[in-house]
Amino acid sequence: MINKLEKLIIATGNKGKFEELKAMLSGANKNFADEIIFAPEFAKQINIVEDGSSYEENAEIKARAWAEVSGLPCLADDSGLEVEALNNAPGIYSARIVDGDDNARNLWLLDKLKNFKDKSSRRARFAASLVLIFNNNKIIANGICEGYIAEKISGSNGFGYDPLFIPKGFDVTFADLSSEIKNKISHRALAVKNLLKNFKN
Repeated sequence: MINKLEKLIIATGNKGKFEELKAMLSGANKNFADEIIFAPEFAKQINIVEDGSSYEENAEIKARAWAEVSGLPCLADDSGLEVEALNNAPGIYSARIVDGDDNARNLWLLDKLKNFKDKSSRRARFAASLVLIFNNNKIIANGICEGYIAEKISGSNGFGYDPLFIPKGFDVTFADLSSEIKNKISHRALAVKNLLKNFKN
């Protein structure tokens, strides 16, 4: 088992993702890290080319890049939405499938699924990989959340495709759920849970 980290950089420029990960890590294990730092507050955003062929590879690229710049332990996430009817697209390209903001990507997805009307034809899942780099060590943890795509955008508590993704067992989107609930059932939450198995409670 691994002892507590003094400082940890979360290697993302997405403030929403940072806050989500910080809440999950802090809430689940008080002995994980003394200080959790948002990467852009440590140094201005560095140029990273996410050219991996999987979530895990892209997460490792980000974690290693920030670890090299900072000299500190770094945790990176790469995640994506996989829609069955679209052959699991957008997948690793979820954040950059089209130009524009989250709303543009959500509208793109709704357009792609406009001819799929029943819930079973709109099945999807969120997948996440976390990679932690520290002291020449690497820990990998994964998580998956099954669900389906709503027919309209709903909710304001979230980012990315949250306003369209309805998790299995619920009838509202991630963006309609409270952070407390989402941070227990999401793909990222499950990946964090798996990551923390490596640390002392």
